[in-house]
Amino acid sequence: MLNERPLGGLYVPVVAPFGPDGELDIASYRRYIGRLAEEGIQGLVVNGTTGESPTVSWEEVRLLIEATREIVGERELPILVGTGTNDTRATVRRTEEAMRFGADGALVVVPYYSRPSQEGIVEHFRQAAATGLPVVAYEIPARTGVRLTPEAALAILSMDGVIGMKDSSGDLTLLRELLRRGNRKPVLCGEDALLPEMLLAGAAGGFLASANAHTARFLDVLRLFREGRAAEGAARFEELQACIRLLFREPNPAPLKWLLARSGAISCERTRLPLVGITDSLKRELEPYIPAASLA
Repeated sequence: MLNERPLGGLYVPVVAPFGPDGELDIASYRRYIGRLAEEGIQGLVVNGTTGESPTVSWEEVRLLIEATREIVGERELPILVGTGTNDTRATVRRTEEAMRFGADGALVVVPYYSRPSQEGIVEHFRQAAATGLPVVAYEIPARTGVRLTPEAALAILSMDGVIGMKDSSGDLTLLRELLRRGNRKPVLCGEDALLPEMLLAGAAGGFLASANAHTARFLDVLRLFREGRAAEGAARFEELQACIRLLFREPNPAPLKWLLARSGAISCERTRLPLVGITDSLKRELEPYIPAASLA
């Protein structure tokens, strides 16, 4: 599916709901995914940062992929799975397994903590891309401790198995440089608050955790930009900015989980340590942004 059409539009990174006991709540997850699948989004991301990937076991990821595939069914709704680690062999193994579990593509982060050379990063992606599962490269230097150079990014994007990039670098520098150097593969915004600027600079869409709430309004923003009505799209996005800022004031996805639980989209706001619940002051500020129609 991902090899048949360009990557673009709105991809929603999903949360992993836990029950009061801290265990995976698959029943709640199924209801939540069913709602998102009806919204008209272009894809889902399982086991990303928003899905608390550092504390979700690979067996739990398998359950999430299989449940997502079952709910999505025959819809043309790609499922990307976060398979990247700071160990190339583990990343390759997880990417191969995600393909067997039913993933349509892999979101592979730049290897973190080790702070490898640019050559090491390129080779890491080369091996992940050789698995046969389409790969979306994920640049997020604030979490990985290393920043891709434009040369390395171009080398990665030139690989046959790499279909695009999620750019969470925090500014427009990499996107602009890639376009200037002739990159033709899609780059999507991974910084929610920068969506209008990145769309104007040439981004093909966004991976937006905030779009778990008020999804239709984010889709409307992207539609307006796609239709060439950028000023209207930017104005519509400005209405969402206050909520976006609150959702990232404390560590993601704790604020989002609280909002989703209050709306009835998931049953419980619980996160896994070292993430903790949000402060009472943030809850008060988020109250006005709880979706009006309960999904319970």
